[in-house]
Amino acid sequence: MTGGKRLFLRPEEKPGYVLPPEYQLLLKNEEESAARGASPASTFQNNDADVEAHRSSLDADGIELHKTKSVPIAPVKTSDSTILVDWYSTDDAANPQNWSTGKRAWVAIVMSLYTMIAYMAGSLYATSEPGIQAHFGVGNQTVLLGLSMFVLVYGFGPLFFGPITEIPVIGRGWVYSLSFIVTFALSFPTATVNNFDGLITLRIFQGFFGSVGIAIGSASVGNVVPFLYFPYGLVAWILAFWWAPPIGTVSSGFAAMAHGWRWPMWLITWWSAPMLLMLLFLTPETSPSNILLRRAQRLRALTGDSRLQCQGELDQRGMTATSIVMETLIRPFEIAVKGPAVAYVHLYTAFFYGVFFCFFEVFPLVFIPIYGFNLGEIGLVFQCCGIGATIGTVFYVIFLRYYMIPDNIKNGFDNHEQRLIPALAGSILTPIGRFIFAWTHYVHIHWIAPMIGVVTFCVGMFWIIMALFTYVPVSYTQYTASIYTSNGIARSLIACSAVHIARPLFINVGTHEGVTILACLNVLGIPATWYIYKKGAQLRAKSKLAQC
Repeated sequence: MTGGKRLFLRPEEKPGYVLPPEYQLLLKNEEESAARGASPASTFQNNDADVEAHRSSLDADGIELHKTKSVPIAPVKTSDSTILVDWYSTDDAANPQNWSTGKRAWVAIVMSLYTMIAYMAGSLYATSEPGIQAHFGVGNQTVLLGLSMFVLVYGFGPLFFGPITEIPVIGRGWVYSLSFIVTFALSFPTATVNNFDGLITLRIFQGFFGSVGIAIGSASVGNVVPFLYFPYGLVAWILAFWWAPPIGTVSSGFAAMAHGWRWPMWLITWWSAPMLLMLLFLTPETSPSNILLRRAQRLRALTGDSRLQCQGELDQRGMTATSIVMETLIRPFEIAVKGPAVAYVHLYTAFFYGVFFCFFEVFPLVFIPIYGFNLGEIGLVFQCCGIGATIGTVFYVIFLRYYMIPDNIKNGFDNHEQRLIPALAGSILTPIGRFIFAWTHYVHIHWIAPMIGVVTFCVGMFWIIMALFTYVPVSYTQYTASIYTSNGIARSLIACSAVHIARPLFINVGTHEGVTILACLNVLGIPATWYIYKKGAQLRAKSKLAQC
């Protein structure tokens, strides 16, 4: 985190810094009014409602305004005489959304790599399972705990880390760095531990602290990308964790074959080391509330005026243990219960997340006995997932570029359900891909055929995930963080269960029949998706939580 006073001075810290005219005028009027014993000029007197309207108008107009010209932003004074420190102008260089394209792209790249490493740490365990089972003498279900528990805490980590990063005085940068330091430190004993209970315990803590990127990575991307273009940033972030299992399994598979089960565990250490350096020294703070809080602190030090505060400081004072518990533990589930569309998003994405983790069990059962693949080559099969997601990305970006974003610019964000259009196609592709995989993995059929089924499934799943993850923010703006938190919990619970259910399912009923069952369940998603697309507006109109 570059930004220490001795190396890189902020404008307010440089000798000879002059306050923007708007701040000088307001402070001068305040001083003159105090000397006369009169009220400040009415042009600067605002009540709290005026403040909120002012900030809302900036959010609504700032996306396009700051791209065309620089407009000074006058500070706003609340009814208790607090002077709100804000961006100095619509093109304020301190605003993450005004950073250079390269700097904003760098943030997106770092967040994507962070998330990718976290997911790779989870997936590479699968290739170590045979060696771990032989080394510690544990059963088929017991050895799976190293993967299932890791996946489970993925979902519950955001309950803790998400709210912390929303506290203005903390921000996101230190949470990223400190949690990743712990993750990196845990990678050493994980690779050297000599008892199974210790291995599982270390995996649980690794998953918990590694979940920070999953918890708030998209929020950091959203900080640097204007809301209109947020889907572009989100698609890069989601594509990163789609490629994590392919990269993790192929590298760890050959490593496990050559050097034993511990070498895949060491891969986490090697991947994490450069990532930690990037977080510590090359990643800027992206939280606007934290950036403005530090600006307010510098202005108070410069002027000696304690009335200069940011909105985040005012919000921070209102935070109580009860409100935090409410927002963190209760609100996510309340929204899921009261919002049918939200419940659909949770169930559908959780199902696909679980199906995706079934791949870890079904691929070895299909490609080793039928096609003679080895452990390293099984990792190559997972490349189908990344290829499918990449194909999905190309067509999704085309959808954004030529339909959704132009329509949003012309007509606004009123038609929320238009974001579900890719999910309509995806809901049809996913069962087709599953059926192809289910009934083409035979000795007399080339191995490319079931792989085509996997690619088809992943294209559809990618479209569904992207559509649903961009549908939520515009439909339930105020509760986006809570919805993502409860969605993560739902996905992790189902995935954790799927890890233990998949192998018995495929062994007992057969891989053809087992995958067919999953494909039939996929079919149920088709009418559900079309129903939300057609009736979503009506459902939102009935919900007190939705922003229609």
